[in-house]
Amino acid sequence: MAESSPFGVKQVARVHRVWILLLLLVLALGTGVAAGYVRWRRPHVELQAQLVALRPPTVSALNDARPSAVIDLKDAEAALLVRGQWRYMETARDGVAAGGVTRPPEVGWTVVRPGALDDRGRAGRGRAAWYRIDVVIPERLGDLETRASTVVFELAVDGYAEIWVDGKLVPVLGTNGAFLVTGTSARNRVLLTRGPRAGQRFEITVLVVDRALAEPPVDAFSIRSATLDFVGPPETRSPAGEIVRLDPAFDAIVAPTARLEKVAEGLRSGEGPVWMPDGHLLVSDFSANLIYRWNADDGLTVWRTKSGYAGLDFSRYPLPGANGLAVDAQGRLTIAEHGRRRIVRLERNGDVTVLAASYQGRRFNSPNDLVYRSNGDLYFTDPPFGLPKAEARELPFSGVFRWRAGRLDLLTSDLGGPNGLAFSPDERLLYVAEGNKGALIRFDVQDDGTLANERVFFPMRADGLKVDRRGNVYAAAAGVTVISPSGKILGVIRPAEGLTNLAWGDDDDRTLYLVGGRGIYRIRLEVPGSGTWRHPKSPASSTLRYRTLSSRIVSRARRHPPQPGDGRN
Repeated sequence: MAESSPFGVKQVARVHRVWILLLLLVLALGTGVAAGYVRWRRPHVELQAQLVALRPPTVSALNDARPSAVIDLKDAEAALLVRGQWRYMETARDGVAAGGVTRPPEVGWTVVRPGALDDRGRAGRGRAAWYRIDVVIPERLGDLETRASTVVFELAVDGYAEIWVDGKLVPVLGTNGAFLVTGTSARNRVLLTRGPRAGQRFEITVLVVDRALAEPPVDAFSIRSATLDFVGPPETRSPAGEIVRLDPAFDAIVAPTARLEKVAEGLRSGEGPVWMPDGHLLVSDFSANLIYRWNADDGLTVWRTKSGYAGLDFSRYPLPGANGLAVDAQGRLTIAEHGRRRIVRLERNGDVTVLAASYQGRRFNSPNDLVYRSNGDLYFTDPPFGLPKAEARELPFSGVFRWRAGRLDLLTSDLGGPNGLAFSPDERLLYVAEGNKGALIRFDVQDDGTLANERVFFPMRADGLKVDRRGNVYAAAAGVTVISPSGKILGVIRPAEGLTNLAWGDDDDRTLYLVGGRGIYRIRLEVPGSGTWRHPKSPASSTLRYRTLSSRIVSRARRHPPQPGDGRN
């Protein structure tokens, strides 16, 4: 056998060292590239998360639904399809006030061709005008049967405007646009009807005032666009989660044909849903510091901003906004304000009444959830979950409190993290979700409303709680776990994301609304909810008493009637 050459061995060793150096260089470059990618990717991921948070809500008839047919009411031929005829009446602002406006005028109108609308409203500052069009719903519009549609009046106008339908102006607290027009040439949509009848007639009247208060514009006001949108039936959506049936009794609660539906998205941290008497859902977003309003017509809109806190130290608050919401027997909303650490009630005129902010001179931790008893007593929990960073709590405990006509009582201080709470149908039991113990706690409610006999009802960590009229308990966590009054799991309603809270809704309380991180879900049930109070549906009880422009100038005119020579006659 030949002897190996020393030169060959050294050369092989040198080659090995070169390969090792190349390998180390590749690893170093790879690490640098990976780190660079992470640094590059992080802001993109954060931006994507922000965009998801800003994603528009699910399509609704008044929001972004694509219409099946559009009638341009400024086009003469198109207006004839709904027998549309424009009328016009111009007046001064004080002329409107002098009439004591409670409904649009009935006489004094001038007929105007649709193409001549742009020639109107070119007066100077201080002018107002009424526009009116009567429309009749046809049986068909092309291939569309109108009875299967939703009819929406859409208006874009320069200036301030109020839209009256069939002589009525009914603005609702928190609505964006609609009856009270907002924004120069902005789109404003008013629902006329769902499932119209052929021959059904609508009287649409618009009060327009010049848009400039300090300086007169070139065009004082003008209708830029006016249409009737006929929105066809919505497309059937695929289920937004699963229903797990663990007991045959669950079928009597959730029918085999029931479907879980996602109705809106775009929240950051949804909480505290409550159904309001005038037919919409309110949802708090305590991360975004907002309260949202949702219904099938408007979709998701901001209803109240700075819902829980505003201050120079805002960045210290992880969850500054409102948390739990509840409505009393008079239809007034009650809010647990996390950041301000108090319980407030929103009056019908928009005023805020502070019900409670401290106990024995010490501020609350962060009021979380709340529920009304039928006698008007308000029960709420006060865990430390929303306290600002590095701030010591003033109360050394997490309490369950009762507010009764201005008096505050501490009912228990034995729970470490009380969260959601709900009464049994007969109000003899109170259920509280206890976060620290990871259990649902049940108390007996004494005749005087105090609590006794604390015991574990079910070993489960949950957030919001609700009870139906049969006494079944609904606990929000990864899904909604439905538990019988005896403590047996019947089934789980599980949407695609974790949940925080839930509410009964719709006119019959048989729709269960669920909120989680970003979405709002609903499902129809066979059993109605318990603990909801029904109120007469009237403008006095269910809507904010807006002081519209017409009402303000009427009031001003009555306080300061025109005098000879003041230019107002």
